[in-house]
Amino acid sequence: MSRRKAPKSVVKRLPVYLRILDNLIRRDVEIISSRVLSEETGFTAEQIRKDLAYFGAFGTRGTGYNTSYLREKLLRIIGLDKQTKIIVVGFGHLGKALTRYNAGKNRYVDIIGVFDRKPGETGIEGLEVLTMDKLPEFLQREKVKVAMLTVPAEAAQDVTNLLVKNGITAILNFAPIKLDVPEHVYVHNADLTTELQTLIYYSSEDERHHHTE
Repeated sequence: MSRRKAPKSVVKRLPVYLRILDNLIRRDVEIISSRVLSEETGFTAEQIRKDLAYFGAFGTRGTGYNTSYLREKLLRIIGLDKQTKIIVVGFGHLGKALTRYNAGKNRYVDIIGVFDRKPGETGIEGLEVLTMDKLPEFLQREKVKVAMLTVPAEAAQDVTNLLVKNGITAILNFAPIKLDVPEHVYVHNADLTTELQTLIYYSSEDERHHHTE
């Protein structure tokens, strides 16, 4: 089955498998069964086998998966076998934190450009912060496909339109707004406020249960 036809739920689990494999390889574990992968990830062994089957046969029945081989295959499937060039648009507190973390610790991405509407910002990891008017020429020259968007909600759609017009096809959106994009563009919304509120719901579950008794 092609990469495009794999369900989004499956694609979201692949980086989890990759992280587990990275940890296992660091511990010199050479073979891993779907049962142990299940214990490590929280997904069922059947689900793991089904997920991987979308992309081919990577294990040996009765033995399991070779960790290094499976990791190499996952890197290729996800597209992490080479560093992916990305840009960050919006250099406020969140933009700075994301740039600093990913430029220093994420070996799978290469942040090659940072943009903000305010000139004169000091960059991170040797990156100069460029003004928005330089964005179109930069994207077309560097052939960047992925952007992290950390601009205010009121500016997010206009910036998105500019990104899409100049070749961006995948956006990690931190603005608390639903973006309108063409069908060929994928947006993943990372709403930190919503995530925190969901967490608070679970933290107060015992208290709600006590009040309803």
